Amino acid sequence: MNNVSPRQNKPQTAAKGQKPLPKILGPVDDLEQYVRSDWWRYVFNRLYLKTDADVVDDQNITRTEVDMLIKALAIEKDDKVLDLACGQGRHALELSRRGFTNIDGLDRSHYLIQRAKSTARKEGTPVLFREGDARKIPYPVDNFDAVTILGNSFGYFENPHDDERVLKEALRVLKPGSKLLIDITDGAYMAKNFQPRSWEWIDKRHFVCRERSLSGDGRRLVSREVITNVEKGVIADQFYAERLYTKEGLQRLLESCGFSNIRFHGKISPDSKRGQDLGMMEVRLIVTAIAQKEWTPVKRRQRKELINIIVVMGDPTKIDVVKPATIFDEDDYYTINRLKEALNELKSYSFTYINHHNTLIQDLQKLRPKIDLVFNLCDEGFLNDPRKELHVPATLEMLGMSYTGSTPQCLAYCYDKSLVRGIAKEMNIPVPEAFFIKPEDNTFDLTFGFPVITKPNFGDSSFGITQHSVAYSVEELVDAIDSIRSKFGYTHPIVVEEFLTGKDLSVGILGNPPESYTILPITEEDYSELPEGLPKICGYEAKWLEYSAYWGKVKSVRADLPPDTQKFIVECSLKLVERLECRDYSRLDWRLDANGTPKLLEVNPNPGWCWDGHLAKMAELDGMTYSQILEAILKAAEARLHPHSEPPKAVPSQNTILAIIDNNTREM
Repeated sequence: MNNVSPRQNKPQTAAKGQKPLPKILGPVDDLEQYVRSDWWRYVFNRLYLKTDADVVDDQNITRTEVDMLIKALAIEKDDKVLDLACGQGRHALELSRRGFTNIDGLDRSHYLIQRAKSTARKEGTPVLFREGDARKIPYPVDNFDAVTILGNSFGYFENPHDDERVLKEALRVLKPGSKLLIDITDGAYMAKNFQPRSWEWIDKRHFVCRERSLSGDGRRLVSREVITNVEKGVIADQFYAERLYTKEGLQRLLESCGFSNIRFHGKISPDSKRGQDLGMMEVRLIVTAIAQKEWTPVKRRQRKELINIIVVMGDPTKIDVVKPATIFDEDDYYTINRLKEALNELKSYSFTYINHHNTLIQDLQKLRPKIDLVFNLCDEGFLNDPRKELHVPATLEMLGMSYTGSTPQCLAYCYDKSLVRGIAKEMNIPVPEAFFIKPEDNTFDLTFGFPVITKPNFGDSSFGITQHSVAYSVEELVDAIDSIRSKFGYTHPIVVEEFLTGKDLSVGILGNPPESYTILPITEEDYSELPEGLPKICGYEAKWLEYSAYWGKVKSVRADLPPDTQKFIVECSLKLVERLECRDYSRLDWRLDANGTPKLLEVNPNPGWCWDGHLAKMAELDGMTYSQILEAILKAAEARLHPHSEPPKAVPSQNTILAIIDNNTREM
């Protein structure tokens, strides 16, 4: 990484295809002039974990520090705690290991947050890690029982007013009377005792040399690190500066930001086994402060004028086998927050959220008298079991509650890929050639040629479908079947289809044919950025595995289709939606074969509702916002439930849709 100041010359020229070499400086008289104002954007990478974080990246040190913070904060295991500037998450993860259930971590470093998320996935710890700026904390007011800033992660900004912004943001998200804890270098000690020069071996191939000096105003410690690989030479020459806070200065700052009852809990020094320069971690102050403020007034709407909606969702406390780590992770919580923000824009509705499945029936019964409609967004299934997705609408029907989306019977039909294929063929709708393999089958007859794709017969969210699902020989097909069985633990029937090599298409439908509905723009998957040799599929790796070769390489774009092909796909999709009784919103996946003939792959009732899912992408192409597509689903349910009321606006009739198709307008 090149961390050279803008004042310096450009990096040395590297050979074509290689990363630029870092600019290497010789002796400098004034370290401060080479410090970038935003140095913290670049320093916290994999090298940081070797050169600085390693002095305290020790389980015993972390346990000792967590013992300290639990005692100083007096927190309980169900308290909501935000670990601000959490780095690789060592404190947040340790709290979670000890049974604390509501821990969030926020840090600006993409690299460190990814490391933290990876560790959380491996350990199965439900910590919510997010990438973000501590000066603009992405949480609502009065949200946390405690906020921590640990490991000398305060005082990085060039302008001291930015430090104030961090503290004021911490105050904003803390509940009244809750505590902030800061673990920070003893500035008075460090100003007198810093080591001007030091060096040490990082490992057998790398060593680091450091220079330090006080800034011109004496308020920051400026450091330079030159990191060298014994074979490649210097790999980094970087500068950074950290503000030195004394006890008195820190107390004044906290008081000016609205904190009270400021208490210093002594000093700590890590018992590091590395035997190296401890730098800013050598002697640190531990300070707590109380968030002195009133509860933020809640603006309440006039309920009598609102439509009251229950939103039923997946249960974040339970295992979800579809997700790679089997738990709700940071992306899931972010998606839920985006949903809530979008629904909050709909001023005609009042929303209540339910996601605890152990008490789902009791919760629904309590709210039933006051609720007009249930927004069923529990596509994970009851108890997060995808085979029990139909249980949620079945429960709502037994309770006599109106809800959005499809019926239990429709969900059961469409969960079975082979069954949908049979219905489509009965309706003269083309599907790929395929055969069915039962769990007890040891042999099979391949009645068509390669390539083929192997899929679980039951499932959604591309569960079990990876690059290895596409086979070009019998041996690869056997391996693909074994992969689904062994790697995904799938023990149900498998479908083997001919692998279509043409455009990969999706059709979104809002509303309820034949009365009123909207066809969203058809999309196709753009595989142009995929590495050469990978099968062109939008499978499990593209949707779930952020470290895979597919992640971020598959994009949905407006489909470019001949008018006849487009008309055929839409007409068949409408017939299937009516035949299968998909309600309010649905998505159908198609693919063209090598000759351009469209064939149906899947029908998805209650498709993914997330802000960046296929349905939302289609709607965006049509100029709809995320809020508007959610409102359209609610309006479609209302129109279905109250057919004699005024129909929702901007939902064309069937004749209008077919006329648009015939005219081949870009709106399709």
